[in-house]
Amino acid sequence: MFLNMDKQEVIGRIRHGLIVSCQALEGEPLYRPEGGVMPLMAEAARRAGAVGIRANGVQDIRDIMAKVDLPLIGIIKKNYPGCEAYITPTMDEVDQLVAAGCTIIALDCTRQSHPGGLTSRELVRQARAKYPHQLFMADCSRLEDALMAAEEGVDFVGTTLNGYVKGDETMDGPNFELARQIVEKVPAPLIAEGRIHRPEQARAMLELGALAVVVGGAITRPLEIARRFVTEIEKAQVRP
Repeated sequence: MFLNMDKQEVIGRIRHGLIVSCQALEGEPLYRPEGGVMPLMAEAARRAGAVGIRANGVQDIRDIMAKVDLPLIGIIKKNYPGCEAYITPTMDEVDQLVAAGCTIIALDCTRQSHPGGLTSRELVRQARAKYPHQLFMADCSRLEDALMAAEEGVDFVGTTLNGYVKGDETMDGPNFELARQIVEKVPAPLIAEGRIHRPEQARAMLELGALAVVVGGAITRPLEIARRFVTEIEKAQVRP
């Protein structure tokens, strides 16, 4: 579908647009190991005007690409014993995502430990050397991650893992300051992601200079959405 698009063509397709993350993890109501649900989410996103999709796992990725003609950021979430990185943490996952035909492949480019004792920098180098024409995105938690990834030739950087790595400041909403720093100091385009719950937050990220914005939980995870409503409702001071 988008296998032969170069970086500038992809940038043109996703510029100033919404990328919808269509994922369901094991244990969530919409999770189906055989697939079938996430392509429907992706189709809804396409009809709404989304410019791209982010998806997890080969089954869902292939099913979505068969149904929706949009650039796709692919990941494989996998936990390895004794390691912290779980988003496309090894070359095995990279190989699978290349074979699946992802437009962009996202990697954990944080300071978290990877299988085999690899650093994020070493994983990026291996992936870039093996697949020189594949587009890669660095899922980062801080400015230093994004700078490193850009030095190693990653095509896009994201704020995806900010607040989810040990030692990070936790926030209820998106980290606009980190996004601003990345836009100002990192040569690779920013795809803003992480805790973007409201449309005005997505707009603010684009106004800061992000190329595009990824939104997932606020759109495609009904369990998470419902919990936010229930949590807030339970705080209500209502009359008996």
